[in-house]
Amino acid sequence: MKQFPFRGVAEIDIGYARALCMRITYVGELGYELYIPVEQSQYVYDLITSHEDKFQLKHAGLRALGSLRMEKAYRDYGHDIDNTDTILECGLGFTCDFGKPEGFIGMEQVLSQKKKAKEDGGHRKRMAQVLLQDPDPLMHHGEVLWRNGKRVSEIRSASYGHTLGAAVGLTMLENDDPINKKWIQEGTWSVEIAGDMFPCTVSLAPLYDPKNERIKCDF
Repeated sequence: MKQFPFRGVAEIDIGYARALCMRITYVGELGYELYIPVEQSQYVYDLITSHEDKFQLKHAGLRALGSLRMEKAYRDYGHDIDNTDTILECGLGFTCDFGKPEGFIGMEQVLSQKKKAKEDGGHRKRMAQVLLQDPDPLMHHGEVLWRNGKRVSEIRSASYGHTLGAAVGLTMLENDDPINKKWIQEGTWSVEIAGDMFPCTVSLAPLYDPKNERIKCDF
């Protein structure tokens, strides 16, 4: 793994096809993505699946992908986040290279928002993960999230988290006071589903593998 670290990229040969292999994941486990020329994609697919018995390969559907990425709180632009959310509010500030010599579009605004949040003790708008405590109810999207008896947001996307053991979703919290770990912990949280209230856990960090040990194989 040290020879091909997380986020590493390399050109590899798959049969007679040349592919770009990236060690990245959208499901929260050790994974790789292959970038293949369109004209060679069918050949590569056939070659890989011809070894499915040897390596116990199985196809996975979009719903399975959605469930796994939701457990890891991976964002999906157009579903969980959009152009009305800033990169810091979405919890994606780690993707910004503030040391880039030429900067990037919007960097001054991001730095300004980052500075204000530091002075205030947190942002007033933050993306968070929501996990029901009851394993039976399902969430899809649009369910209302309550804190201490007050409506605070709606679930933007959700799925069933088979590893976490209950329905899990993402929401964008908004509040007049800074949203931080203390504010989360002081709240009594519940989700309204079809008129019934269900207790839940709310977290700013992923509830599954928060230290990224599995995707980095640090275990």
